[in-house]
Amino acid sequence: MSIFSNIFGGSENENTSNSKVKWIPLTFSGQLDEIVAFSDQNPVVIFKHSTRCSISRFALKQFEKEYDLKDNVDAYFLDLLEYRDISNEIATRFNVFHQSPQLILIKDGKSVYDVSHDAIDAEELKSKI
Repeated sequence: MSIFSNIFGGSENENTSNSKVKWIPLTFSGQLDEIVAFSDQNPVVIFKHSTRCSISRFALKQFEKEYDLKDNVDAYFLDLLEYRDISNEIATRFNVFHQSPQLILIKDGKSVYDVSHDAIDAEELKSKI
């Protein structure tokens, strides 16, 4: 790992196993249909992350550190640089303005809460669930 990766973090495997969040990688648009269907039973969270942005990395790490929602929420992780088309579809389908980093809560097939940047807060999310 290079010195820059040590300081700023690497782009690969940002959603690593040392996270308290059981991330589900969001890698194809068909998963959005699953998210809508699943959200009828349990809330679903989508975390949109830019792997090249230090603000996004900080928000992700802070969220992972504070997260304690256990198994009652499915948490999807989107690398929006790799899957920008999915990010665009999320904005359209759930009627949210694209931002990065961004946290979106889906219930009953609709976005009921979305925040970005320093407003991403695991405790606040918990209060919305």
